[in-house]
Amino acid sequence: MDNFIFFVKQGLFHVLDWNAYDHILFLIALAVIYDFKNWKKVLWLISLFTVGHTLTLILAAYKIVQINSNLIEFLIPVTIIITALVNILYAKGTTKNAKTNINLFFALFFGLIHGLGFSGYFKMLIGSSNNKFIPLLEFALGIEIAQIVIVFIVLLLGFIFQTIFRFSRRDWILIISSIVIGIVLPILKAAIFW
Repeated sequence: MDNFIFFVKQGLFHVLDWNAYDHILFLIALAVIYDFKNWKKVLWLISLFTVGHTLTLILAAYKIVQINSNLIEFLIPVTIIITALVNILYAKGTTKNAKTNINLFFALFFGLIHGLGFSGYFKMLIGSSNNKFIPLLEFALGIEIAQIVIVFIVLLLGFIFQTIFRFSRRDWILIISSIVIGIVLPILKAAIFW
């Protein structure tokens, strides 16, 4: 039981750590177009994202896949910027169903990339242990819980700003997506490795 709590907490606090804010920014970009009425869609998105990064985390933990960490550190901000840019296009008039389908793809595919970003930290946690699978699932559960917390906060802030402060849905999406891009551009520039 102690190991279960340890790995869940490590996954939880790895995402909620301000030093790992790139993950938070991706979740913000992914969830900002939704509201509480779409909670099932949002839960699917977050779960697909977890499936994606858990899959590559497993592959990296068992040394089936090894990719240059500099490439991953570059691709993570690229995934955030692409998601936020599509939000901006969405806010200007694309259909909601098309955006949901694109977000499902982003959640799964970009989750694969983000999982490779988690792999270094996870490898450090387990060291040379042969028993990796169960701790990995526990770590992924912690990440999933953290992601649900972050997305709930995004939905709550969206509700507050759109209801109390009377932001239009379009303006909310444009402003938040633009802020995300503004924060991520310096990360992307710093991650250029060629």
